[in-house]
Amino acid sequence: MLTINVAVLIAVIVVMRLRRRTQARSRLDEKVTVVIVLVLGVLIAPTPFGHSLAQVAGQLASSITHASS
Repeated sequence: MLTINVAVLIAVIVVMRLRRRTQARSRLDEKVTVVIVLVLGVLIAPTPFGHSLAQVAGQLASSITHASS
């Protein structure tokens, strides 16, 4: 039996959509891409991978704040 992780499938869709040229995108296409990315974020957030991404982003933001002050 083959199982497909929905987050991985959506990540592939996002990569494919972002590879297209910017001039070829309409406003509706950009809005759809934003919605898909938000759904991907919601799916990844509660996972251990999502927690580690949040921790790395927090550390990066903290180091940038300390470097600028």
